[in-house]
Amino acid sequence: MNLKNARILITNDDGVGAEGIMLLEEIARGVCDDVWVVAPSTEQSGAGHSLRLHTPIRYKQISARTFGVSGTPTDAVLIGVMEVLKDKKPDLVLSGINRGNNLAEDVTYSGTIAAAMEATLLEIPAIAFSNTRHGEEMDWRTAQTFAPRILETLTQAHWPSGTLMNVNFPACAPQDVRGIRPCAHGRRKLDDNLHRRTDPQGRPYVWIGGQRSEPFCSDPDADYRLIQENYITVTPLSLDLTHHLMLREMQGMFENVV
Repeated sequence: MNLKNARILITNDDGVGAEGIMLLEEIARGVCDDVWVVAPSTEQSGAGHSLRLHTPIRYKQISARTFGVSGTPTDAVLIGVMEVLKDKKPDLVLSGINRGNNLAEDVTYSGTIAAAMEATLLEIPAIAFSNTRHGEEMDWRTAQTFAPRILETLTQAHWPSGTLMNVNFPACAPQDVRGIRPCAHGRRKLDDNLHRRTDPQGRPYVWIGGQRSEPFCSDPDADYRLIQENYITVTPLSLDLTHHLMLREMQGMFENVV
C-alpha cells in the first residue's frame, strides 16, 4: 500500500477527544495527506464488537475531518465508511492508540480491537494500536517513536483476507524497547477482579476491574509475557473463529442421530 496516496480512517474506543487518538492522527498525517477521524463521542472501553440497534446514532462534525459518533467503536467505523466517507471508502483503518494494552483475552472485550474487526469485515485493512499503562500514568513516547515504522512495515506486507493486526507497546522508554516481536495472543486465568462495595444507602454494587496476570499456559512467547519483557508485540488476528481440527474430527458424528 502506498500510504502517501491512501485514505486513512482513524477511530478508537477511548473517545474522539482522547490523547491517544490525537497522537495516532499526528502519526498518520506524517505519512498521508488524506486522514479522517470518526470516533465515539464518549469513552466506550470494553464495548467489544457491539452495535447500537435500539437507539438512533447521531454524528457531529467537530472539525473539517473529525467527527464524533454517539455510539460504539463498531458504529463509528460504519458511520465513517458508509456515511462520512461514502464518496470514497478508506484504504486503511487505524484504531487507537488505546490507553492500556489489549493482550490475551482482552481482544474479546476490546472496543479498540472491535473497530479494527469491523473494518476487516468491510474488507478494509485495519491495525489496532494499544499502549501499556504504568499504573495510571501514560507514557506515549514509545508509541510515538515506533508506530510510524510499524505502520510503514505492516502496510507493505500481504495480509490474508479476514486478518487484522493488533499492536501493543510496552510501558518503557523507547531506548529500553528490546525489539518488535510477532507473536500469538495468549490466555490468562480468570480471577476474581470484582470490587464489591456498598453505596451510602446500604445497597451493594460491583465494579468490574483489575488486571489478569496469572498465565493459563506456559507459552513464553505469549503476547502478555513479551510485553512484560519490554517487547513491542504484533499479533495477526483472524475473523475465522472455527476450530478446523475439531471440525474435521466431527465429520460423520451426527450421521445416525437423525
